[in-house]
Amino acid sequence: MQLLDQSIDDSVFTQHESEVRSYCRSWPTVFTRASGSHITDQTGRQFLDFFAGAGSLNYGHNNPVMKSALLDYIADDGITHGLDMATVAKGKFIEAFHGKILQPRRLDYKIQFPGPTGTNAVEAALKLARKVTGRESIISFTNAFHGMTLGSLSVTGNSMKRAGAGIPLVHATPMPFDNYFGGVVEDFQWFERVLDDSGSGLNRPAAVIVETVQGEGGINVARAEWLQALSELCQRRDILLIVDDVQMGCGRTGEFFSFEAAGIKPDIVTLSKSISGYGLPLALTLFRSDLDVWSPGEHNGTFRGNNPAFVTGATTIDHYWSDDALTRDVHAKGDRIHTRFSELCDTFSGISTRGRGMAQGLVFEEAAAAGKVSASAFGAGLLVETSGPSDEVVKLLPPLTISNEDLDRGLDILAESVKEVIG
Repeated sequence: MQLLDQSIDDSVFTQHESEVRSYCRSWPTVFTRASGSHITDQTGRQFLDFFAGAGSLNYGHNNPVMKSALLDYIADDGITHGLDMATVAKGKFIEAFHGKILQPRRLDYKIQFPGPTGTNAVEAALKLARKVTGRESIISFTNAFHGMTLGSLSVTGNSMKRAGAGIPLVHATPMPFDNYFGGVVEDFQWFERVLDDSGSGLNRPAAVIVETVQGEGGINVARAEWLQALSELCQRRDILLIVDDVQMGCGRTGEFFSFEAAGIKPDIVTLSKSISGYGLPLALTLFRSDLDVWSPGEHNGTFRGNNPAFVTGATTIDHYWSDDALTRDVHAKGDRIHTRFSELCDTFSGISTRGRGMAQGLVFEEAAAAGKVSASAFGAGLLVETSGPSDEVVKLLPPLTISNEDLDRGLDILAESVKEVIG
């Protein structure tokens, strides 16, 4: 009997797995198979997936193009675990990433493979910024999320996640994200003032770390003008600019990098989630060539050489990023979502919408309503999560490759759920 045809008593999770589990509480079923934008549980019930592995499955579940390349590689006894040894799979990934992602965008970045998750990429970025500048302090932003290890938590805004550290999180200072004060206060007024004031108590920072769209923070979108002003401020004051593109990169907002639309070139960029294209763990820290001051082995990780992820990642780049077809499709689908969300906002009071590309959110004035909408949607066969400081946002991250038919069907389900909860 094949593994996926065997059933599991869900009590095995409640009895033996840690209480730290979270997503399974919102979606109480046992999943077994997935394809494209659909995921199926062990009873045979199929769900539309507008969660996509928290943005790790931009090209859908078991994408056939990547799956074929991966199966061929495994069947040919390709190297699985390689640390930072030179392998053909790694070389092909570097060639594809440099040739089709970096060069066309005139980005002179070195590629570092830290540990295979987003927080590993952020930790490497923070360490490198401090090593290059000789400074300790990092500027972050309100409602930011950068990961769950100590360095990443120090630049994360969520109080619950920060509290889990169990120790003081130091050497980081939060500043207001774009529109934090609703336009009442000039965007960089306080930031520039404390940088210039010798009595402010702010140490000169090594770097600023920012998300162009705060996903976990509630789909908070930074305007292009704000990002441009931030970039210029950093350049004037010799502060490194780090863009965390872990969730919003790899085409989520349309272009491959989410900062492209603002026309800026960060000093350091972090990528993970969908960089492997298949949901396999992989992370990159990218930085200007002149910042490459690492000594051999100064930052490493046992699983930084995930060769199957190199195979699927290179295949993804070759298949989806040789032209701008996917970018145009993401913008079109993003507009499609925004139109439907705007119609909902016109129909029902107490909700608003915000987002970029295929990262879109419905914001509820009554925070608890967002969780109720998510639960209702699950009951109707749609996976969608909540985000924001009070979980007040229903957050959509459907696969970029979803069909318009499936996208519309999911949006119909969500509209019915909103009607059920607040209509």
